[in-house]
Amino acid sequence: MQQRTIGHRSVSAVGLGGMPMSIEGRPDEDRAIATIHASLDAGVTFVDTADSYHRDADEVGHNEELIARALRSYGGDTSGVLVATKGGHLRPGDGSWTQNGDPAHLKEAAKASAQRLGVDAIGLYQFHRPDPAVPYADSVGALRDLLDEGVIEMAGVSNANPDQIREANDVLGGRLVSVQNQFSPRFRSSLPELELCAELGIAFLPWSPLGGITFARAGDLDQAYAPFQEVAASHGVSPFRVALAWELALAPVVVPIPGASRPASIEDSAQAADLVLTPDEVARLSAATA
Repeated sequence: MQQRTIGHRSVSAVGLGGMPMSIEGRPDEDRAIATIHASLDAGVTFVDTADSYHRDADEVGHNEELIARALRSYGGDTSGVLVATKGGHLRPGDGSWTQNGDPAHLKEAAKASAQRLGVDAIGLYQFHRPDPAVPYADSVGALRDLLDEGVIEMAGVSNANPDQIREANDVLGGRLVSVQNQFSPRFRSSLPELELCAELGIAFLPWSPLGGITFARAGDLDQAYAPFQEVAASHGVSPFRVALAWELALAPVVVPIPGASRPASIEDSAQAADLVLTPDEVARLSAATA
């Protein structure tokens, strides 16, 4: 698979988002493990998780533990797999999401995540979401300290705006390696952040990169996205694969992390890394999302 760079690590151009395997509507563990194994078989070497990817209040870190079990049980070499996790977002168990950007919480959360993942140091640790009750620099400062202490190898932020990206990079002394924001054909308001990451040479990791688009599955495709269906037909591939290939074509720093809960889903997504779109196709798809 095509490779891209996150910090000092080379990873697959398409990653795997673990959230659907641990929240509401999640599959049974056997199917979840099979999905992770299928991603590895397809060449995926970047897996994204978070301590908040769980359903019930008493199972914090469910997805981290699931990924750790899948990697241990995989028959091949997993030494090149970069597992990224996040802290600072909480799920109290009632379906809601809350924030805790307190530096002390983030430091303890990172250490707990490392234990669940079974690693001495987390490959990439990301501040999950800004907490309005805590100065952003203080929260990111916890990641700086975790870097200095060797608890984490690399630091990133998520759900950040351009000013916060610049601030985080300053606080980290130029060591910010990634930004994970929502971005998809339907949701493209993070384009300024993507462009800033391209300018700074920081990896941009689109979460929900398919944006819940159903395309023509049920015959109710929004006509604004019809070009994705048409380009897909011309290549003989799924429109989902085209959507990911379009994102990859926007900048060499983009590494989409589509969520999956079935082997077939990630197998299709992984092949987006090998789908080459023409400049005209990229321009057409970019205009379709405007």
